Amino acid sequence: MADSLKHSFKIPAEQQAIKDKCFHPSGEFDEFPKDDLEKSIPDRFEKIVRQYPDRIAVKAGVQTVTYAELNAMANRLARSIVNVRGYSAEPVALFLDKGILLIAAMLAVLKSGKFFVFLDLSFPTDRITATLDNSQAVLILTDQENLELTRIAAISGRRMIDCKSIDLAISAENLKLPIPPTALGYIIYTSGSTGTPKGVLKNHQNQLHAVMLRTNANHICVHDRIALLPSGTANAVANTFLALLNGAELLPFDVNKEGVLSLASWLSEQRVTICQIATPLFRRLCENVTGKEDFSDLRILRMRSESVQRSDFFLYQKHFPPSCLFLNGLSTSETSVFTEYLMDQKSVIDGNKIPLGYAMEGTEVLLLDDDGIDAGFNQVGEMVVRSKYLSPGYWNNAELTATKFKSDPCGAMQRLYYTGDLASMLPDGCLVYEGRKDFRVKIRGYGVELAEIENALNKHPRIKEAVVLASRTESEEASLIAYFTCHEQPPPSVSELRSYLKAKLPDYMIPSAFVGLDTLPLTLNGKINRPLLPKPDGSRPVLDTPFVAPKNAIEERLANIWAELLKIEKIGIHDNFFDLGGHSLAAFRVISRVIQTFQLELPVKALFDAPTLAEMAAIIEQNQAKWANETELTQLLREVEAMSEEEAQQLVAKESVKG
Repeated sequence: MADSLKHSFKIPAEQQAIKDKCFHPSGEFDEFPKDDLEKSIPDRFEKIVRQYPDRIAVKAGVQTVTYAELNAMANRLARSIVNVRGYSAEPVALFLDKGILLIAAMLAVLKSGKFFVFLDLSFPTDRITATLDNSQAVLILTDQENLELTRIAAISGRRMIDCKSIDLAISAENLKLPIPPTALGYIIYTSGSTGTPKGVLKNHQNQLHAVMLRTNANHICVHDRIALLPSGTANAVANTFLALLNGAELLPFDVNKEGVLSLASWLSEQRVTICQIATPLFRRLCENVTGKEDFSDLRILRMRSESVQRSDFFLYQKHFPPSCLFLNGLSTSETSVFTEYLMDQKSVIDGNKIPLGYAMEGTEVLLLDDDGIDAGFNQVGEMVVRSKYLSPGYWNNAELTATKFKSDPCGAMQRLYYTGDLASMLPDGCLVYEGRKDFRVKIRGYGVELAEIENALNKHPRIKEAVVLASRTESEEASLIAYFTCHEQPPPSVSELRSYLKAKLPDYMIPSAFVGLDTLPLTLNGKINRPLLPKPDGSRPVLDTPFVAPKNAIEERLANIWAELLKIEKIGIHDNFFDLGGHSLAAFRVISRVIQTFQLELPVKALFDAPTLAEMAAIIEQNQAKWANETELTQLLREVEAMSEEEAQQLVAKESVKG
């Protein structure tokens, strides 16, 4: 690749005009200096603490903590870590509920000169153990609520610290350890193309650079109130530090506990100024805006996760004031944010897609074809990010690091990261997303490597070979289909395969359909010919339970609802909704249809409590006496339809624990 691939674009006047409006009404803004990139995260945080000791750092529900108080908590915990493990750089696992204590623990690990690893409490034990093993975490920070689960997940030799039992007599003064900017800060685990989760490394300088970009581009200031909504780990870390390294107030909101119905009023009541939100959750937020909310403090709505459509921009125009800007862009764990596109109420959107926008300051995005040559304008190519501040690579995976990260032939201490994302570039440098180059897909807002699911299936003792594809429905919703061959007949039932995978993978990674084949189709060069894999034909899958036809009117009407939503022709009364391919969000669609069809009150968790058709029909029969008035029905329908993926996942996890 030659110097000729270097691009230099000037942001169009209309984009610059919107950017010039992107200030807090106070007008106060301190630029994030580039010199701070040569320091550590604790250095920057402690600088902010000295400037604003009494300002609120985090408000979680009714709990608040000032910058001075949060710093003291982190310092005590950091000293406890040092007392147990000394000063050497090493991984420390965080096994805590989201909230103030988790944020203090993140800072404490960094202050002690170590780096942290998140363990997601909602994941199966096998997944948690695999992350612990891969990360080689030597210490686990937890609390009394999660202590027992930590013992189950941990293997012998790992120490644990109960963060709520820290001695208050321990010094709360800063440790003042000399931490270089290139020291590791944390590991983010994402779905891996090799069949196991991969750990993306982030050092202090990576994170500080990400904060600097967003701070200076969006003029983040001490008067900002930044929402922390459910999101992937990388986004949670990014938003946490965006607030805390600028003296702003961080406001976590647990959609799982509070519900989507209250999100709009919460944003209004808490006077949130900056909200980064996953696209699906944004759509549900807009469905539940009553018109009584006051969004006048909200100045930035930043979309993340799935592709942003023109219809999303129209929702923004309908529900939010002119003082609020609508932002789109792209980021990865390996790069942080690298493009941005700003819109206001007067913006004009051509086509159905919202552009990814323009490369952030100090970052360049190249579009390369399969031969590594510049794809040219209006042509599709792989996005390759050129920057000095990319991730160091992948934890204990030199081969993958060498594949995805390349040295820059143009020099200047920069490197190249091959994203695997496809885009086209307009003549002015604006990027438009065109999908994925590899087999990483988005399923209900979550990034998934298909190979990880294939790897889990291939470990089943009766499966010979497995392939997983992502298929899109007419509504553009992606679903997973697993194809497999067996060592011997009969094949394992769908019930068995789902149960097997639920112990190893998160709910959103479990395929909606399983198709058993005698052989997998191959290309002439011996590779699996994925386009020839047959689509599910709508027939009833092989289950543990025999088919028994509906016996009464309620069961027949319910079977028709299931059949329509699941695209399955024949459904028996003892069939389990989830074994038929239903997932958490589909379950809420069923409940919504049942409420409408039978005009009755029904618990939101009905399908999780009674997953077979016969069980749910019995609940419907029991509740038919509880006729709801029109107002109650409308409210109940809104509650069901507003269920977020995070809420659905939580319910699924609870049901799994019960099982």
